[in-house]
Amino acid sequence: MLGTYFYHEITRKTVIAFGTLFNDIYVRHEDGAGNDISEMKVPVAYGPRQKFLARIQQQPELNKATQITLPRMSFEISSIQYDPTRKSGITQTFKAKDGEQMKKVFMPVPYNLGFELNILTKLQDDGLQILEQILPFFQPGFTLSVDLVKSIGEKRDIPMVLQSITQQDDYEGDFATRRALIYTLQFTAKTFMFGPIADTPEGLIRKVQLDYYSDTNQQTAKRVQRYTVAAKAKKDYNEDDVIDSKDDPFIEPGDDFGFTESSTFFGDSKDYSPTRKIDL
Repeated sequence: MLGTYFYHEITRKTVIAFGTLFNDIYVRHEDGAGNDISEMKVPVAYGPRQKFLARIQQQPELNKATQITLPRMSFEISSIQYDPTRKSGITQTFKAKDGEQMKKVFMPVPYNLGFELNILTKLQDDGLQILEQILPFFQPGFTLSVDLVKSIGEKRDIPMVLQSITQQDDYEGDFATRRALIYTLQFTAKTFMFGPIADTPEGLIRKVQLDYYSDTNQQTAKRVQRYTVAAKAKKDYNEDDVIDSKDDPFIEPGDDFGFTESSTFFGDSKDYSPTRKIDL
């Protein structure tokens, strides 16, 4: 029943967008005179905090080349949860353009992705420097524009909301044990999940036709007037044009268009058949 294959890489794109927020953070050290003596770009990688702590504990020698350098940051997905507060109608659709072809897309499903960002430092001042470069931008959220479905150009603003901050000092043991200060920041990314993109022959609504009748009795009333409104792109639009075609090929998604209006009066008792598209 769920056998239609599709993969929009939405979760992957959200993870990349989240990690990109923290890939340009620096730590500086000063001497007694207030002059900068070193500057280090803080590396960030996807992975659990325990993996980096195990590496530090197993390689405590500071002079080894394989030693993990502190400070550094790691992040990972901690939860995926449906968000009912942003729910839309399950049958609602919208039209999108994939190249030259129109597509029918169902409204996306709102999901919250939980992220955990860990800041590992040896010095308290290093951790505070990193925090101060992050916290002012989250009040409590920071919004990113993510291209969720590239094939139809569907971009959405994804708020990254800061939920909580905790601190942990992993210093236990004698003086030879390496210290690791850990700041843990919990975030929620309010993203959307899209289903399969279906082909649709309907396209856009380009023409509306309305028949007026002389009475409200559907059995005996006779039509007296037909009012028609059709859209036409302004680059080809002429006020005197009368469009009889159901689908004007000049209209495309995003076009700036005008309207052609026409009225026809009748003295017969015919009715318009929507299925056969003729008067009977």
